This record gives sequence, C-alpha cells and structure tokens, in this order.
Amino acid sequence: MTLFLGAVLAVLLIGLHRVLISPHRAATWAAGHFVATDFGLPPREALDPRRPGPPPAAHLREERQAVADAARQGNWKAAARYLSEAGEDWDERWTRLELLQQVAQEDDAWVGAWRSAQPDNCDAVTLDASLMVHRAWAIRGGGYAHEVSTSNMERFKALLPTAIEEARQAALLDPANPGPWVVMITAARGAQYRHAAFRPLWEGLVARAPHHYEGHRQALQYWCAKWFGSNRQMMRFARRAVRKAPAGSPLAGIYLHALDELAERSPFGSVPVTPRSRNMLKRVAASFDQVAPDNERLPLLRHLLAHHMLRSMLYAGALEQFRRIGPWCGAPPWRKDNYAVVAFESARGTAAKLSRARPTPVPQTHGIVR
Repeated sequence: MTLFLGAVLAVLLIGLHRVLISPHRAATWAAGHFVATDFGLPPREALDPRRPGPPPAAHLREERQAVADAARQGNWKAAARYLSEAGEDWDERWTRLELLQQVAQEDDAWVGAWRSAQPDNCDAVTLDASLMVHRAWAIRGGGYAHEVSTSNMERFKALLPTAIEEARQAALLDPANPGPWVVMITAARGAQYRHAAFRPLWEGLVARAPHHYEGHRQALQYWCAKWFGSNRQMMRFARRAVRKAPAGSPLAGIYLHALDELAERSPFGSVPVTPRSRNMLKRVAASFDQVAPDNERLPLLRHLLAHHMLRSMLYAGALEQFRRIGPWCGAPPWRKDNYAVVAFESARGTAAKLSRARPTPVPQTHGIVR
C-alpha cells in the first residue's frame, strides 16, 4: 500500500509540475529569451493588436460599405439585393443580415420602408425581428438576472414574444430560409422557453440548415448552465457539433466557445484537462485545416484553439496554430488585461518552449494560413 501511495503521489507531483511549474518557467524564459523568428513566427515588432486576423479583401470592404451607405440614405433595395445574392449559402446570408442589423441600429427607417414596400419579403421581416431581439438584449444587458433592474427585465421580457411572433411570420413567408429560426432560437432563452418548447425551434433550424454556425452558437447558450441546460448538456452539444462539422465548415469552433463558457464559470478560470478534451481539440484543429483560409470566422477561432491547446498542454499543436495565426493578436484570449501583445508573445513563447520544437525559421506570410 505504501508503494502504491508513493507511486500515486509521484504521478500527482509530475502532473502539478507540468500544469503549474513548467508553464511558469516557460513564460519567464519567453520574456527574456524567446526569439519568435527562430520558430517560424513573425517577430514581436510585427504583431498587430488591432484585429484577430487580416482585414477582408478590398472588394468585400467596398461592397459592404456601399450597401451600408445606401441603406443609411434610405435605399432598402440595395440591402434586399445584397441578401438575396447570397442565395442558399445560409451562413453567408446570416452574416450579411448581421451587417444590415448593425446599420439599422443607427436608424431603421429604411427597414420600415422596405417592409411597407414588400410586406411578404422574408428577409425584411427577419431583419426586423432580429432587431427587436437585439434591442431587448441591449435593455437587459449581459449581467446575471439578479443584476438587472426590475424595470429593464420587464421591458426585456415584453419585447421578446413580439420578436418571436414576427420571426414565425417570416418563416411562413419563405419556408426554406433558416434565418427566422435563428432569431427564434436566440430569443428563446430570454423568453424562458423550456426544453419542450425549444426543441421544435432547434429541429426547425437544422431541418433547413443542419450546420448553421450562428444557430449552433445561440443554441449552445441555451444549453449552458446559466440558462436552461448544464455543463454536461452544453459539452455534449458542443462535441456533437465537432463530430458533424462537414469539410469546409468552421462549425467545430462551437466546441471552443463551450470551453470558454466553462472557464468563465470555473472558480479557477480554467477547465479540467482530460484525454477526451485533448482529443476533441485535435479534431477541431483537423477540421479547421479543411476550412477556406479566407473564411472570416477562422482567425478568431484559431486564437481560441491556440489558447485552449496551451491550457491543455498540447504545446506542439498550439505552436502550429500560432504559426497559422501570424502577427494578428487582437483576440479575446490576449486582450483581457489590455496588453494583447505581451500576453500573445508570452503564449507563443510558452508554446515554443514546452513543445520542445527546435529553432527552424521559415518564411512567414504574416496572416492566417492553412
């Protein structure tokens, strides 16, 4: 028994050394000795904390600016055309709707004009319903229920049923369009939908767009412990997203958002590392390798993946993600203390040191690469 206890204690001490002492020593080494270019990474002076990744292509920026300017001037036809041109690429269509929503938050008169001119247009009604949901959440704020004033909570709850009914009407106008179902799923947790009421909404979404990214992200929030699920239900949902993510889709990134949620609720600010969780992170990385390098969700997701791989002692995998990220460090894992460059450099150095990679400089593209 004494030998057994001694062996267990030795294993625990080794584990504590790997989890606590080794990363601390590596971070200290990184602060004074890490030379990024020795590991195929952009030098510290090239790091850019303004963005998580390279800006969109010039033609996309110009197109978005033109649509936004036209809407602000009351030209809803440009907005309608912008959405319809996305066709049945439902993730892209939702991304475009989110852009229009941002424009409409400043002045939504053009949305009203659009709805008056085309009352049977699903996109117009969906946009209006989504605006209602976001305004409701703006009133509520991001705090826990006990932190929200009674008056704000009442206003919040009063707006959501109307938004859900608008989204239901939009769904009837274009039965194939998953957009209205994303709106309903987003509103459902605030409207206090129990599981029996939520599941038909989820089924309605996945029947139309089984891999819809934002739909999954909103559903993940519903299944988290602070709303109507639990850590176990949320993680089961997230792992299922990884398993069913098709080639080319960033859907596996939902798992990383679930880990963020767990870490936020943990008193230690981190989540347990298990063989299962490490394997899931490797699967996420493999899935990302099949995503087009210009997918605009990918840069932020690679930052989250590098962060969680580092915490899970997958140092070689984290280093590879840092190589693909390039010089962009304006992402949440590094911005928490307003010293993104310092945090990012320390994380890169830790990954390089503990991966035991040999210094092998390689040419850099300074951007997200495959």
